[in-house]
Amino acid sequence: MAGEHGVMAYWIMGRSANSRNRVFVEQEDGGIETRAYDESKLIDPSLIIYAPVRVPSPDTWVVTNGDQTDTICDFLAAGKSFADALRTRTFEPDLPNCTPRISGLMSLTGGELQVRLSILKSRDSMGSAVIRNFFEYAQPTAGEGHLIHTYAAAADPLPPFVGEPVTVALPDDQDAFTQKLWDSLDEDNRISLFTCYVSLTDRTATTRIINKYT
Repeated sequence: MAGEHGVMAYWIMGRSANSRNRVFVEQEDGGIETRAYDESKLIDPSLIIYAPVRVPSPDTWVVTNGDQTDTICDFLAAGKSFADALRTRTFEPDLPNCTPRISGLMSLTGGELQVRLSILKSRDSMGSAVIRNFFEYAQPTAGEGHLIHTYAAAADPLPPFVGEPVTVALPDDQDAFTQKLWDSLDEDNRISLFTCYVSLTDRTATTRIINKYT
């Protein structure tokens, strides 16, 4: 939360040529999709082409790192919960990394902002069992956000994020925040960045996108 705005940020990194061949494209509802920058070089779209952000209602925003975005939106439309949806999903099938599925939900209920985060990760590099962690912030603090990401370090295989989401500072200036985030990402591997500031009074959303390939 920054001032009188709810804040979302999501970015993608790329280690392989297939993963790097992507851009964010904004949708009419204010969400985004990943698309291939060069269609002729797209190898396997299964884990890299999806809708990271969707806006299923005027007071609800969903952000994830995979096609679980659609699962969450479908469950919400059926009157079920964020957690209900993610209990039907697991980590990505990319052994031995078992890339975690990270998800977030930002909603306005009665003028109050609520934030939920989740990570679905494997217990080990063999994918023997899924661990589902959920975090809920019923009363976010102005100027603070909560960061959750996929991996804890660069290793082989890649170890998943551990512990509670990291508390980060959220400035009122969206452009400064967007640029600071982009500058903080590894220059070789950063691909695309999306930020969204949503007014808590009238639900107006202001978005920014930076694509490495434009």
